[in-house]
Amino acid sequence: MSSSRSSYYRKRPTRRLGGSRRIKIFDPTNLINRSEISHTDASKNSDYQINNQFNDFSICDQLKRNIADCGYVTPTPIQDQAIPHILEGKDLIGLANTGTGKTAAFLIPLIHQVANDNQKRVLIMTPTRELAIQIESEFRIFAKNLRVFSALFIGGTSMSSQIRNLKRSPHFIIGTPGRLIDLTKRKKLDLNSFSTLILDEVDRMLDMGFINDMEYVIKLMPAQRQTLFFSATLPTQLNTIISRFSNNPIKVEVKSQETTENVEQGIVKVNGQSKVEILNKLLRREGFDKVLVFGRTKHGLNKLAKELFGRGFRVATIHGNKSQSQRQKALTQFKTERVQILLATDVASRGLDINDVTHVINYDLPESQEAYIHRIGRTGRANKSGIALSFVD
Repeated sequence: MSSSRSSYYRKRPTRRLGGSRRIKIFDPTNLINRSEISHTDASKNSDYQINNQFNDFSICDQLKRNIADCGYVTPTPIQDQAIPHILEGKDLIGLANTGTGKTAAFLIPLIHQVANDNQKRVLIMTPTRELAIQIESEFRIFAKNLRVFSALFIGGTSMSSQIRNLKRSPHFIIGTPGRLIDLTKRKKLDLNSFSTLILDEVDRMLDMGFINDMEYVIKLMPAQRQTLFFSATLPTQLNTIISRFSNNPIKVEVKSQETTENVEQGIVKVNGQSKVEILNKLLRREGFDKVLVFGRTKHGLNKLAKELFGRGFRVATIHGNKSQSQRQKALTQFKTERVQILLATDVASRGLDINDVTHVINYDLPESQEAYIHRIGRTGRANKSGIALSFVD
């Protein structure tokens, strides 16, 4: 294992997959070099002075108690800047890296708004099921004892039970594009009754080809609404959507640096060796207690899982071919440390808040720098340190 210090810049190489089709690959070697060189200066230049405590915000007392029960006193920079604008009803673009508290930045002020006006309804759309589940989990914590209710609408789960939930008129609907659109086409979900829209991880939705779905949903909502965009990056396509579907949005950007300062990054040179053998040796080292391994394809992960299981490792997998119950079971096993290793495609790179992940290993390289940053952001969370290793040919 080495943390390469070569000045050679590797420009987005490609590989052939399944014969002739080429796929993009992001090699993080140069990014790691730049991160090591500029780490100290970046930290100094990115200092942000928090202006508020949670008790300073104009939110109801029960919500303040719920926040305090979580042990939160001081907001993160994105929360400190975004919450006052959202409370004022303004449209907003929130740009921040993973693990910076974006979810609470929009949930806290919106829960307050609905607690004050029970006729308000909020729609939150996310690119993945896991992110939607994570948002609803946080919602339940902040909304405790406020008589503000939510419902989850994602694929891989019972449509009939979700339709029954809609009949209860939940204040917050949290879902993925496909299921939300399906419900509107069945005339079970009327989006014209919603006054607030949150598009979370918008850059990921664009990457996954959901731009038409986003536009479809937005057009079904009232023209007079509050619209919030949260993202790690600001692609050109997103600028087009923002200009068409928002009203003079406030832009809040909090990016301390390209990658989290709590993650030690390294390169593992493969040099023609068996990647499985290299991974086997790493996983047997002391300290590799809770390891998230990212691969590119479902088939490749299933094959790797079988190989690792045969070598005596406790392992679970999560990818698009798994049912929602299978995905949740795998996540629970990993969170509770019943398995040591979770193998995942990029479906798990965003929205998952798993405590104490010791290592992230890029067994297969991601397609982009953004995907790399989100992958390694699964470790080094909550001010704890973590290690991210990438297998490079």
